[in-house]
Amino acid sequence: MTNNPFNLDGKVAMVTGGNGGIGLGIAKGLAQAGASIVVAARDQRKTDSAVGLLEGLGVKALGLSIDVAKEDSVVSAVKATVDELGSVDILVNNAGTNIRHSPEEYTVEEWEEVVGVNLRGTYLCCREVYPHMARSGGGKIINIGSMTSIIGIEWAAPYGATKGGVVQLAKSLAVAWAKDNIQVNTILPGWIRTGLTDQVKTKFPERYAQVVARIPHGRWGEPDDLAGTAVLLASRSSDYVTGTAIPVDGGYSSF
Repeated sequence: MTNNPFNLDGKVAMVTGGNGGIGLGIAKGLAQAGASIVVAARDQRKTDSAVGLLEGLGVKALGLSIDVAKEDSVVSAVKATVDELGSVDILVNNAGTNIRHSPEEYTVEEWEEVVGVNLRGTYLCCREVYPHMARSGGGKIINIGSMTSIIGIEWAAPYGATKGGVVQLAKSLAVAWAKDNIQVNTILPGWIRTGLTDQVKTKFPERYAQVVARIPHGRWGEPDDLAGTAVLLASRSSDYVTGTAIPVDGGYSSF
């Protein structure tokens, strides 16, 4: 075993929603640290592209179709991961969705869609990897929260509720599964430039300027900015870190 506490050689990391944006940024960081990567997502074309990129970093990569809101889909994806790569040592719960309305405008169906993907999906993935991690002597689970885990935004009520929920879920799992040497933590990304947020600068220039003005670093984050924290939480360097939530936001939440 290498003396580098951040080394992930021999580890298998499953990243939901890992075919773009924050998920791909984290997957690249884990791959650069030596982990084999399972990209579990819905868009097969994007998944195939992500797998090719990750293989180019010199690691094994596997693309799987998953709908985290559906129990049978999660069960199948975790089974395929173990069957193909032998284990699942690291789980990154990154898959998520959002529907933007004022709180009073949501239909029950819209509310349940956001909750189903963001919160139920996170739980289902955690539940399915648990027995594999417990049998192998431990593991690392990283939930992806949000600034809305700690602040309110008027157009993201169900999203904020679910992202607050994944922080509390991580705390409960961290306590319950400490006996199995499984550490469960949450990363709280700030304002990150992705394909889904690029439109803010052009469509909502005033909001974009307000966000930048509040970030001490003076810029939006990039997906790669999440990689270092993910490697920390995925590696043995964080064996005594569990149940915590770490903002990666350029100082946005410090105001």
